[in-house]
Amino acid sequence: MKGTLLSIIAAAILIGGALVFTRSGDGTQQAPNVNNVSIVDGTQIIEIKAKGGYLPRKSVAKAGVPTIIRFDTNGTFDCSSSVRIPSMNISKVLPQTGSTDIDIGIQPVATLDGICGMGMYPFEIDFQS
Repeated sequence: MKGTLLSIIAAAILIGGALVFTRSGDGTQQAPNVNNVSIVDGTQIIEIKAKGGYLPRKSVAKAGVPTIIRFDTNGTFDCSSSVRIPSMNISKVLPQTGSTDIDIGIQPVATLDGICGMGMYPFEIDFQS
């Protein structure tokens, strides 16, 4: 009994510590830094996974470069399979599994916000010079 109690306490401390170190100051979870932006033949490709939200939630890209956002789905049945970028009047239903490219052209220095069809899962792309 004593061993079980100690195991539960140790697990709670480990989980609590993990939550403290994976949250930002505003309480939202942060994904580890990922390299999801590449340039192929002069076109910038931003890869975002769509399933239970969008990963990464924040991408950093270069302004002034032709850009494609590539959404990858793998058994996605939730509302993240419907992506919207309101400022560009873009609304797209993604396949349950596959890859979908959305050409957003050349973007200025700005932040582009996107969201799922139900408004639950946001993402943003920060275009920098």
